Amino acid sequence: MPRTVVFLAYPDCQLLDVSGPWQVFASANDLSGHPLYRLHLAADAPGSLPTNGGLPLQADTAWSALDALGPLDTLLVAGGRGVMAQRNHAELLAMLRQQAERVSRLGSICTGAFLLAAAGLLDGHRATTHWRHCAQFAHEYPEVRVVPDALYVESAGRYTSAGVTAGIDLALSLLEADHGSGLAGQVARELVLFLRRPGGQSQFSEVLASHGRVSGALRRLLDRLHADPAAPHRLEELAESVGVTPRHLSRLFRRQLDTTPGAYLTRLRLEQARLALIDDHRPPPLERLARQWRLGGAEQLRRLFQRHYGISPTLYHQRFGPCSEPTTHQVERVRPGAHHAS
Repeated sequence: MPRTVVFLAYPDCQLLDVSGPWQVFASANDLSGHPLYRLHLAADAPGSLPTNGGLPLQADTAWSALDALGPLDTLLVAGGRGVMAQRNHAELLAMLRQQAERVSRLGSICTGAFLLAAAGLLDGHRATTHWRHCAQFAHEYPEVRVVPDALYVESAGRYTSAGVTAGIDLALSLLEADHGSGLAGQVARELVLFLRRPGGQSQFSEVLASHGRVSGALRRLLDRLHADPAAPHRLEELAESVGVTPRHLSRLFRRQLDTTPGAYLTRLRLEQARLALIDDHRPPPLERLARQWRLGGAEQLRRLFQRHYGISPTLYHQRFGPCSEPTTHQVERVRPGAHHAS
C-alpha cells in the first residue's frame, strides 16, 4: 500500500520547504512505475495558500480533517516566516499533539521545528533548524537538544532538518529508509542531487551568528575582532582593552559564547578564509590564505576546514565558489548522484 505523506503549510510559509521534499517523493512514484506515496498538502482550509516567495500553493485538505485520509505514515511541517505566528494557534498545536500519537514519522523542515517545539513535541529530543535560528531555538526551547550543524536529525521518530534545501536531504533519507538506496540514488540522479550531501550546515553560514548574542563591553570587543581578524590580538591586550583580567575575559567568553577567546578568533579567521574561497574565481593558494588569516599553514587550514565545515577547502571552492566556464572534467566531477548512490 502506498504510504500517505502530508505536508503541513500555512500563510507565508517557505515554498521550497514544500516543493523540494514533495518532488523527491513524486519522483520516486514516477521512477518506480507505481504509486509508492500518496501526497497531500494540508492547510487551515483547502484552496490557494500564499508563500513567502509570492508563488501560491494549492492545499487539497484542511489539517482539521486529516483523519479522513486514513493512517498517516509521515507528517512534515514546513518552515518560513509565517511559522512564528502559528505558534499561538491553539487548535493547530492540539492537532499536532494528537497526530503525534498516530503518525509513524513526524518531522519538520527548516523553521517548522519551532511549531513542533511549541507543541512540546521535541522536548527531550535532538533536533535542528536553520543555522540562522539555532541560537533562538535553543534559547526559547531549552528542553530541546539542539544540534546546530546537522543537515537533518532523527530522534525517536521525530525528524527535523536544517534550512530550506536540507528538507530535500531529509526526504531522500526517508525514501532510502522506505525503499533502499537503489531507488533513492535514482531519484538523486534524476534531480541532480547528492544522495548524502557532505558537510554540515555551518558550511553555508555567512557570519558567526554568536556575534549578535552579546552586549556591553564584550560586544565592543567582538566588534574590534570582526573589524580586523588578521591582527595579532593577544589575550592580555584584549583583556586590558575591556578592563578585565585575561582569566575573567575567558570566563566571559565561556559564559556568553560557550567558547574561548582563542577559539572564537580562529573561527572568525576561518570564516574570512571561507569567504575568500566563494568570492574569488581563483582564490589564493592555501598556504598564502592560511598566512593571511593567521591560520598556520596549508595543512592546518585543511584540518580546520574539515573539522568545522566537514569538507576540504579545495572541494568547498569547487562546490560553492563562483561559476566558471566548465571543462569536461569539471562537468564529470560535479555529477553528484553518480558516486553517492550505492
